[in-house]
Amino acid sequence: MINQVTLVGRLTKDPELRYTPDGKAVSNITLAVNRNFRNTVGNYEADFVQCIIWKKSAENTAQYCKKGAIIGITGRIQTRRYENQEGKYVYVTEVVAERVQFIGTKQHDGKSKDFEHIGL
Repeated sequence: MINQVTLVGRLTKDPELRYTPDGKAVSNITLAVNRNFRNTVGNYEADFVQCIIWKKSAENTAQYCKKGAIIGITGRIQTRRYENQEGKYVYVTEVVAERVQFIGTKQHDGKSKDFEHIGL
């Protein structure tokens, strides 16, 4: 079976780094990925994809990336479910990042600036 996803998009907010009880770094991010076609009024829409980044990649992303940064993620789709406080099941679909690449960042003047090479 094949389960592989490649996305390039902008971070919707600054990444927040946290650690699991056993000390693994993890960051949940939302990546805004533009669709490659215009809607009926001529604008591009975006999909907001939930992603999970683990270990050193999570630490580097939190350290070097801010809201608006352009990053590329290669990973796999994962689905899970949990029961909320009302007793209803909530289904979640997210991308688990296996590789993260920093592509560019938005400067204060609105122009994009490429990242310097950062090894992950």
